[in-house]
Amino acid sequence: MNNVDKAVVKKYDVPIWHKSNLTIDEAVEYSGIGRERLRKMTSHYDCPFVLRLGHRRLIKRRAFDEYIEKLDFIE
Repeated sequence: MNNVDKAVVKKYDVPIWHKSNLTIDEAVEYSGIGRERLRKMTSHYDCPFVLRLGHRRLIKRRAFDEYIEKLDFIE
């Protein structure tokens, strides 16, 4: 394996639906909601499905699922 191959191989390759927290990009792929829409939704400090790590935002997948289940539309 050369250096390029080593950079591509991840130590763990966990499917999105098994992860407890998602990055914004993973949440976009998981939910089908656009990146800018998710950034807007998660920008509020009282957002119930965000885990903040400094300036980084992670989406709590189970809380996100519950939140989305209750919505009829997203502004």
